[in-house]
Amino acid sequence: MKIVGVTSCSTGIAHTYMAAEALKKAAKSLGCEVKVETQGSVGTEDKLTEDDIKNADIIIIASDVPISGRDRFEGLDNVYESGSEPFIINADQELKKAIDCLKK
Repeated sequence: MKIVGVTSCSTGIAHTYMAAEALKKAAKSLGCEVKVETQGSVGTEDKLTEDDIKNADIIIIASDVPISGRDRFEGLDNVYESGSEPFIINADQELKKAIDCLKK
């Protein structure tokens, strides 16, 4: 399973990167490929490509603020949206929730 994500928070510092690392760790523990774009105070890092998005089984948006480039995900039915905190607190549980929600 291929998972891509975007993380962002209001200040673009701690929660952005904490959520990204937690999502990566949770995805890898499930044996999934993962790539996470961060939109933090230093700008966008590890930007998702069109191919990343097209080939993703699940797209996670873990953000507390509107993300830039949101239009890239318009009309896709494999997008799961959450705040950053659920992934920081328990990424394994939140990722499993996302997978379950998108299977329906």
